[in-house]
Amino acid sequence: MSITEKILCSKSHEYLLDNENGTYTVGLTDYAIEQLGDIVFVELPEVGTEFKKNETFATIESVKAASEIYMPIGGKILEINESVVETPEILNEDTYEKGWLVKIEATGDDAEMKDLMEYEDYKEELA
Repeated sequence: MSITEKILCSKSHEYLLDNENGTYTVGLTDYAIEQLGDIVFVELPEVGTEFKKNETFATIESVKAASEIYMPIGGKILEINESVVETPEILNEDTYEKGWLVKIEATGDDAEMKDLMEYEDYKEELA
């Protein structure tokens, strides 16, 4: 099973992967990376910071633009991907396996996930 079969996507192009241990991995979809172009800078939050659903938790700059990245569900930051901060182009090479942004513990309820889409539906909405 590929990772795109397991993720949920937001309308603002973040993805959420259930790690099946009460934690989630958050990153940017391949479509978002494609639109941004070559990533040159990533700023991630401190471990332990809590964010509400749709709050800005990260900033990414590409050769084209700077973008704010939004939390797809409420969560507390458990881990950040230092590799992406040090080598932002990882996002262009492999946004799902190596280019994840943060790992979180959900702080909201399951209702926060109702507006997230499975990857296939997300791709259809983009078409």
